[in-house]
Amino acid sequence: MDSTTNIWDVIGNVYQGVVFAYGTILLVIYALLAVMSFIAIRLYRRRAKLASFENMLGSPLTPGISVIAPAYNEGLSIIQNVRSLLTLNYPRFEIVLVNDGSTDNSLIQLIEAFDMVKVDYAYTIKIRCQRIRGIYKSTNPAYSRLLVIDKVNGKSKADASNAGINVANYDYFVCTDVDCILDKNTLLKLVKPVIEEPKKRVIATGATLRIANSCEIEQGVIVRMRPPRRLLPRFQEAEYVRAFVLGKMGWNLINLVPNVSGGLGLFDKEVAIKAGGYDAQSFGEDMELMVRMSRYAYENKIDYAIRYIPETLCWTEAPNTVKIFMRQRTRWARGLAQLMYAHKGMVFNPRYGKVGWILMPYNFFFELIAPVIELTGIIYYIVQIVRGAINAEYAILLLVFVYLYSVMITTIAILWDQLAFRHYKTMKEVLLLCTTPFMEFLLYHPMIVLFSIRGYYYFLTGKKHSWGNMQRQGFGNTTVQQKVAV
Repeated sequence: MDSTTNIWDVIGNVYQGVVFAYGTILLVIYALLAVMSFIAIRLYRRRAKLASFENMLGSPLTPGISVIAPAYNEGLSIIQNVRSLLTLNYPRFEIVLVNDGSTDNSLIQLIEAFDMVKVDYAYTIKIRCQRIRGIYKSTNPAYSRLLVIDKVNGKSKADASNAGINVANYDYFVCTDVDCILDKNTLLKLVKPVIEEPKKRVIATGATLRIANSCEIEQGVIVRMRPPRRLLPRFQEAEYVRAFVLGKMGWNLINLVPNVSGGLGLFDKEVAIKAGGYDAQSFGEDMELMVRMSRYAYENKIDYAIRYIPETLCWTEAPNTVKIFMRQRTRWARGLAQLMYAHKGMVFNPRYGKVGWILMPYNFFFELIAPVIELTGIIYYIVQIVRGAINAEYAILLLVFVYLYSVMITTIAILWDQLAFRHYKTMKEVLLLCTTPFMEFLLYHPMIVLFSIRGYYYFLTGKKHSWGNMQRQGFGNTTVQQKVAV
């Protein structure tokens, strides 16, 4: 009995030491990211005051951009969404809408609304994708920027995006979702870092995404931002603000942006193609592409940069139900596991510089295995409570500290975002969002942990898991309620 007790004590002491060190490092990282984010946003705002888009709008040297928007069964809102994309403020761009084998009337609507006809169109297949059945252009000069690709369904956004890249005419492409709402100056702001970077080759630029649920929308334009009224989307709004404004802007300061969101990102087409394009088998195709583009740049001695913009340029809908949210986060977690397994050779590999020494280890230790550490920690403390070996005073003190620290970090991100960009018009709206972190630790975060473990289980067992086809309500001219792809 004494021997068993001693073994448990030894295991417990080692585990507690490891978890304490792990937690301390993570808290320090968050603090550093907050400071770096503050510096990065101040630098961005200082440059933005001097910025002028007039030269870019009138210059023949402004890079052309292909906006690639995959669509699957978007018939409810596809016409309005395409009209919105066509109104983007940029001198040289095209809209490449990829109809990914829709089974509804999406293609018919596009043909009728935009006077489209099937044309012979020369393109080169540089990235593998499912067969393209036809390419359509409009006979109406007003829609000359629009190109519609009709293809066999590839069962992933990645495959549809690859088809769009193959057909795209310009050297840069923006990948988005057809149901996302973009700021009219999105292209100008995304390409600006590409033009202004004096030394490095900017291979990708991202920007902040926000939740469209409860926002007021008219004719495909956000006219009034509001925090989501329902609790689950509001949790995601707080999470997005923390992840984009604090996390990615912090990494941006040292040129280590971990990924550019699949909802909105501008990419160097040449590098993306040479890196292999999107992986159609990946469940985290956006992050996976960024890692492969970075890897390609290092292996080919390209002095590159990935930039992030703290301004909100894209609004997307968040899951309103736990079921849809579970599917989404399970897919994201599985994609992260796939990514780390596929690129495990980059971890602590000096060939890949800061990405190998900092970013990839961070992704492994503090993104991939964090849910495992948390779950095993809960199990450990339950066992210790049953054994009567827990120091209740110390455990409560530690729990309160972690709780308050997590609340503080998220609240700082929300307030800093509001002070910098004034997205919400009333203090009541800001306070509503600021109450969310107090519940996040107890209600939202446990779901993230469990759904992440579910994603890892799917990855390890090879269990079939699809992207899913979500019913969409459409933006219309009213407040958004439900429309999300997982």
